[in-house]
Amino acid sequence: MAAELQSAADSYGIVGHPVAQSRSPFIHGLFAKQTGERMAYRLFDVLPEDFINHVTGFFAGGGRGLNVTIPHKPAAANFASTLTPRAEQARAANTLALQADGTILGDNTDGIGLVRDLTVNLALVVTGLRVLILGAGGATRGIVAPLLDLAPAQLLIANRSADRARVVAASFADLGPVKGCGFQEIDARPWDLVINATAASLTGARPEVSPTIIASHTVCYDLAYGREPTPFLNWALAEGASAAHLGWGMLVEQAAESFFLWRGVRPDTRPVLEVLTR
Repeated sequence: MAAELQSAADSYGIVGHPVAQSRSPFIHGLFAKQTGERMAYRLFDVLPEDFINHVTGFFAGGGRGLNVTIPHKPAAANFASTLTPRAEQARAANTLALQADGTILGDNTDGIGLVRDLTVNLALVVTGLRVLILGAGGATRGIVAPLLDLAPAQLLIANRSADRARVVAASFADLGPVKGCGFQEIDARPWDLVINATAASLTGARPEVSPTIIASHTVCYDLAYGREPTPFLNWALAEGASAAHLGWGMLVEQAAESFFLWRGVRPDTRPVLEVLTR
């Protein structure tokens, strides 16, 4: 009987490389149990050169939706038949969904996931704040537009390569007060909200930025997540930041948005976050 129920479940998963560390199967399993949705969710470790063939086969075989993580988000946007406005702005998709007409919709739920964590879970009012984002990669592209929707006083994207930061900032310039610069060009005054969107935390390092960006009112947030604070967050607290948050909330909130896109049901994220962070 269990095998029959499993075979009747709609098929979903996450595709990335590497992907063994992903918590998405656990999160979506809790969402499915909470909402009574029948779905199976699997990990797919896929090399970049195999991405298109794998995803094509997944949907041809009856798959209903995929989460997409590093390094495949730009390829997922190219694969999708259509993109949501936020995926178009990000030029990357972290969610693929089979539509009723057989086409594939690409969405990017990273930004809304971050915004919900900041504004709902952490009760932070971003309007009027000076916001600094460290890094100018795909993660940053996914969060800039939703952050600008909150009307910060200023949003600065800083990156090791200043040119790359300026290119990213220019692509969002029509949405609000956003600029790009190199790490050494960051305004030395303290910032209100500093978001680490670099990959440094994944290698046990931190962005090489001046401690003058941190003051006693500064809130720091790392898109990375784990059992222990990242080197960036430990450094920020040592420099006197008022708070330092891992990206668990963003992870769960972006997953909830994907789940809603797939199933039309919005799960309660609070109990899932409690399980993950206890």
